[in-house]
This record gives sequence, C-alpha cells and structure tokens, in this order.
Amino acid sequence: MRATDFEFRYRFWFILSIFLLAFSCYTFDHRDVVAEVLRRFFQHDRALEFATARHWFQISFAFSAILVAKGAFMRTWGSAYLRVEVVHDSVVRTEKLVADGPFRYVRNPLYLGNLVMAAGVGMFATPIGWLVLVLGQTIFVLRLIGREEAGLVESQGDAYRAYQAAVPRLFPASIRPRVPAGGIQPRWLQGFLGEAWMWVLALDGFIFAWRLDVHLYYTILWVCVAGYFIRWIALKVWRRRRPV
Repeated sequence: MRATDFEFRYRFWFILSIFLLAFSCYTFDHRDVVAEVLRRFFQHDRALEFATARHWFQISFAFSAILVAKGAFMRTWGSAYLRVEVVHDSVVRTEKLVADGPFRYVRNPLYLGNLVMAAGVGMFATPIGWLVLVLGQTIFVLRLIGREEAGLVESQGDAYRAYQAAVPRLFPASIRPRVPAGGIQPRWLQGFLGEAWMWVLALDGFIFAWRLDVHLYYTILWVCVAGYFIRWIALKVWRRRRPV
C-alpha cells in the first residue's frame, strides 16, 4: 500500500481534503461528537442542562487540546532532527537514514503526530466526521509511509532493513529506545518554527476549552491557516534560493 509520487508531492492538499470531508459531515449529521458522548454518559439530554455540563464540555475540549499539543510535540521533536526543509519537501528524501531522537522509538514520529492531532481536532466534528477524519488520515498516512520506506530500502539497503526490524513503524512498543543514539544535534528552534501552526492550533483548543467561544476559536483557526500558508510560501522561496 504505497502512495504515488503525485500523492506524496501534494500530500498537504490530500490531508486538507480529508479534514474538509470530515467536517462537511455536518451537512447531514448535526450532532457534535463531544455532546453525543456526554449525552450517552449522562443517559439523557436534560442532565446537560445543569451548570456542571459546562465543566464537562471544558474538560472534554481541554483533552482535545492536549491531544493536539502531543501531536505538535511529536512533530516538533521529529522536525528538530530531520530539518524542516526535509520534512516539508515535495519529493521523497532517502539519501540519509536518521535514527536519532524520536526515531529511536518509532520509525515515523511525524506521521504519528498527525494521527494524534487528527484525533484531537476531530472532537470538533460529528461522530461520523470523527471516524472519517481518523480513518482517512490513518489510511493516507500508511500509504505515505509505504512510499517512503520503499525508497529507503532501495537507497539504504540492509541498514534500513535492520532499522525496520528493531524499531516499530508507527506506534512505540516500549518507552525505551530501540536503537543507540546517533549523535545528531537537534535544531529545536527550527523544529518549533516549522510546526508553529500546530502549537497555535493547540493553544486555540485550550482557549476554546476555557471560553467555549466558537467565533473566537474559528478566528484564531483561520489566522493559524493563514500563518501556515505564509510559512509554506516562505519555505518554497528559500528552497529556490538554496537548492538541495
């Protein structure tokens, strides 16, 4: 199950399309996934009319923000070791095997961060939308991983096969690292700036959990989206001036 070169090159747009498809489920499913879970927990709708209902909603959306923050940390940690220009490159980069930092625990920490983030953001969707988002992201991420790993096996040979045998693909099997440290020095500032949009998304979730203000949430969200595109354009300009 491998992504095509076209899918990999335009992976951002495919990922964005999955998000849009998931949230478009509101056109025929008008339930909120958090409200639906709380209703089932309380057994009937009237229980949510009490003042304590607000606190349950705040706790639920705070948990959503924590998931997004965890996803942001995973991607930042991985980006600090891979370099942002590699993470966001439009072609598969297989000239070097990185087995340091988070890559000592799992082979694809950045894609794991994507899935954790999707599970958190999906809590703003409908129950069907949450399933569409999480399953859609999982399937597409596995296709991207298949494409990348095929290229790494071809270029790195036995070294990558040994790495595959030692380190899990997507979900850590242990809290202990599976391979020795490689001595690569992380670039934390670069990693944070490269994933800053995800940190803003997490902050937006915490603000919403505090205020429960939908308009404020979407205002910050659109600022976050605009910031992502500005960073994307700046990175493309930087690549043109400094070709790989």
